[in-house]
Amino acid sequence: MKPFRLGLVINPLAGLGGSVGLKGSDGVAQLAIEKGAEPKSHLRMQQALEVIQPFKDRIEVITANDQMGETLAKQLGFNTQVAYISEPMIEQDGFRTSAQDTKNAVHAIISQPLDLLLFAGGDGTARDVYAVVQDTVPVLGVPAGVKIHSGVYGITPHASGLVVKMLLEGELVSLMSADVMDIDETEFRQGNVKAKRFGEMLVPAEPRYVQAVKMGGKEVDELVLADIAADVIESMEDELFIMGSGSTVAAIMEDLYLENTLLGVDVIQDKQLLATDVTAQQLLELTQNQPTKLVITLIGGQGHVLGRGNQQLSPSLIKQLGKDNILIVATKTKLKALEGRPLIVDSGDPELDKALSGYYKVITGYHDYVMYQVANPDLVE
Repeated sequence: MKPFRLGLVINPLAGLGGSVGLKGSDGVAQLAIEKGAEPKSHLRMQQALEVIQPFKDRIEVITANDQMGETLAKQLGFNTQVAYISEPMIEQDGFRTSAQDTKNAVHAIISQPLDLLLFAGGDGTARDVYAVVQDTVPVLGVPAGVKIHSGVYGITPHASGLVVKMLLEGELVSLMSADVMDIDETEFRQGNVKAKRFGEMLVPAEPRYVQAVKMGGKEVDELVLADIAADVIESMEDELFIMGSGSTVAAIMEDLYLENTLLGVDVIQDKQLLATDVTAQQLLELTQNQPTKLVITLIGGQGHVLGRGNQQLSPSLIKQLGKDNILIVATKTKLKALEGRPLIVDSGDPELDKALSGYYKVITGYHDYVMYQVANPDLVE
């Protein structure tokens, strides 16, 4: 049987700035490392590849050297061919690659016959891949960045692996065109979202596992947001409250007359601001041995509540808090737009994601709640 030829590219710097509150990695990788960030993209790709590891004898991986794919593919036992050798900057604390390395690697890989190009990164990586591929080769992204607005990614790394598994098992998987989106990270760090469409790439069309393009725009129903805010504020006592990102959470902060980091995470106590735009490590330190609740909302159109733009909310923090201390807030309009699809947790820890699954009481107004499922469709057999 002819082997399945899988192109593989990992952006080693993807998502590096998320856990330390930098809202991305473009141009700030060194600063992120200095703040204590650790690369995660290879672990995200590993979660995807482990799904298809049982098929490794039928797969030929074409990739780039070292941390761009070779090391992981060989570690997992795949037949691996290196098509591109990068010339990274070697610094005291490790391996570096550039956007140009990604483009060069993709160009070298797709110059050979290929069934699918699988890449790990964020929206910046998707742009780099699109600059070379455009719509000539089917691609699929493994979400590893801070910003995931593009529609070319699986909803989780495991889900990306399941799509490849479907192809390997000969299931009928159509191809569709999906938008490549990105935002200006400089503006993003100032709290301004300026998204731009760069083009389309061909992706395997599997709605359960491939995410939709993020819906833009703020909530405009001020009365509903005010009701949600009133309910949450009424419940605030002596505990710490971690306030996640997003416009619905921002409405609560506005009603408290507190400064808000729209695209970051803040901490309040006694209805006063304790810390602003905090990192993952700061959150662990602030909340250790302290009763704490987490207030989060979903990304419109996608349904993610963890793992998109809030990587400061680390698996260690979520385990420390416990499932019962998570408050989900959302308007019914946003929930209805999901058309019955569950809310998604993609914390980076698959076992934790399983533990977080179930039905939650979502705050949709003042003393107004709906029961809504939180799950990972990719973990359901």
